[in-house]
Amino acid sequence: MADLDHNGHELRDGLRYPWPEAPAGGEVRKVADGVFWLRMPLPFRLDHINLYLLRDGDGWVAVDTGMNTEQTREVWEQVFTGLCAGQPLRAVVCTHFHSDHAGVAGWLAERFRCPVYMTEAEYQSLYVKVPSGAEPGWDFLAHYARAGFNAEQAGDMYRTIQNGHFRPLHFNSYRRLREGDRLRIGGRAWRVVVGRGHSPEHACLYAEDDGLLISGDQVLPRITSTVGVHATEPDADPLRDWLASIDHLRDVPDSVLVLPAHERPFFNLHARLDQLAAHHRAHLALLLATCDEPRSALELMAVLFPKLSGRFDELMALGETLAHANFLMAEGSLSRAEHGGLYRYRRRDPDAPATDPRDVL
Repeated sequence: MADLDHNGHELRDGLRYPWPEAPAGGEVRKVADGVFWLRMPLPFRLDHINLYLLRDGDGWVAVDTGMNTEQTREVWEQVFTGLCAGQPLRAVVCTHFHSDHAGVAGWLAERFRCPVYMTEAEYQSLYVKVPSGAEPGWDFLAHYARAGFNAEQAGDMYRTIQNGHFRPLHFNSYRRLREGDRLRIGGRAWRVVVGRGHSPEHACLYAEDDGLLISGDQVLPRITSTVGVHATEPDADPLRDWLASIDHLRDVPDSVLVLPAHERPFFNLHARLDQLAAHHRAHLALLLATCDEPRSALELMAVLFPKLSGRFDELMALGETLAHANFLMAEGSLSRAEHGGLYRYRRRDPDAPATDPRDVL
């Protein structure tokens, strides 16, 4: 039986959960005056995304949209006639460009002739398509070969990302969000707080007067957001951005009710930020300790993620492994050498000359 505080909130792993259970898929729950939590189904093992509907006079604002599937559209149709009671969407806000967050933003905007709000980098990322075509390109194959995958495995990775679920509907205009901007919705002011690492310029929404934070994927309870390096930018250092964003989010008070994109809303924001930072620091230490001898990314992935099921899990796990390796290389504590098209990583000799991180070629 779960431990409860004096308000009857569940206490688990240092966090406090006001609701013991999430609504069923497709159902809506009120979490504050004018703020409603919609549990949208997803066709994966992570079987849901939390969307938020904000009352705005005689209309509504949607925060995130769900994936580009028929099931998503069916749930939205139920919401339009149920909670919204025929009242229109006045705007769509996308925290970031990922397909479960922006998948049907274009459809909603077209249906209601309403604007879509998101940051510039997220809007641009919608148009940086995943690789497409009948066969993977040389650079895609080389990326996975350098990590230790054979051509057949790399081909499986390629086919995994071709799924139409990962392709949000595009839209031709947007309203730009910047750090510190305010959205006034239904008499409540939501301030934009930008995070990075999981995506280029993720917009969280903070209602200071009401102690609410719509955190998207930037802060999740229980699970961790993907911070990964992929074939489109193999030398990226997203973990550095992620850890800096954790510090940035500490400017938001610990007392807020966090409304995340997955799992349940919770209190104790700063405790969760501490946990997320510790999680990645532990992975960095483990990876470095494994590299007393040269190791491939595939070997390191098996250490950091010993239990995986399927190519999609491997795709995400390799991306996380490379993010940690790239961070350590930028710090100067890990070196990388290529032999026969395969990268191997090793703890850097402290007496070896350091490389200048500004040298990119």
